[in-house]
Amino acid sequence: MPYYALIGLMLLGCTSTKKIKQKTILWGANQNSTQVHSSSGDTATAAAAAYEYGFDYHKYISLKPTLTTPILSIAKDSLAHIHTNTAVSKSTSPALVESKSLVADKIVENYLNSENKEPGGHCLSVSKGRFEQAYKQVHGHLPYQDLPDSMASKFHTPKQVFNLLYVSASEKHPEWQSLPEEYRGKGNAGAIAYAGMGTLVDTSGIWNGQLKPGALIQVWWHKADYEKVMLGANVKKLDPYGHSFIFISYVRNKDNEITGLKIADQGFQSYRPLIPRDYEVWWAVNLSV
Repeated sequence: MPYYALIGLMLLGCTSTKKIKQKTILWGANQNSTQVHSSSGDTATAAAAAYEYGFDYHKYISLKPTLTTPILSIAKDSLAHIHTNTAVSKSTSPALVESKSLVADKIVENYLNSENKEPGGHCLSVSKGRFEQAYKQVHGHLPYQDLPDSMASKFHTPKQVFNLLYVSASEKHPEWQSLPEEYRGKGNAGAIAYAGMGTLVDTSGIWNGQLKPGALIQVWWHKADYEKVMLGANVKKLDPYGHSFIFISYVRNKDNEITGLKIADQGFQSYRPLIPRDYEVWWAVNLSV
């Protein structure tokens, strides 16, 4: 088994809402990542290492996030200046957005009933924890038990592949490039879709009303960064900015046109609906489990 350096790329700035005030510092600084190595050569540690994100202001992410004291969203919107497509869509058939997934229904139910909707921490940890919690409540075990054997790569087990795709652990190594390109860089959406647990929805579909409550979403601020992550990037030369969260519902105007998304995250942006110009790249997965 070759020596494997795993770098967790994703999601500068979504550690907590308190970090938003440091936005200008983050983008003005030279943000280098910390490489996480499996010195034993055993890739069984690779998936766990994927939870260590090396960018500055990213603390270690626990595999079992503790949802304790909420972090209030008091910072100003730091994404309002992004200029991308702001087109909105009229309503689609109500049947289209009804969830046919018990796990998706449980994710939304848990969130709406929670007394701590903004737990802080890392967006990946929080969204993944919500997905795993709901999956276990519905099926009696974590999703890893149901991953197909076909997900395994030359270098990794199905669980490791799932986790690597989930955190977009991009690197210029055959290990990353051996994973299916169509799912790389899509984070939670890519991992879950590749596992056969849902259907991918692209930017157009998201803003045309195709999302179902409980869908998981991965976004990237810059399309160029997403493309580099997908192909395999040297993260020392890349400063990507993305976010991972869960879709709750659409926001519509008086003409029933979609104007925004209500989301569940760790408190970084869930204090207001997201709009199309917030990010250039949007990927989601409607759950089917």
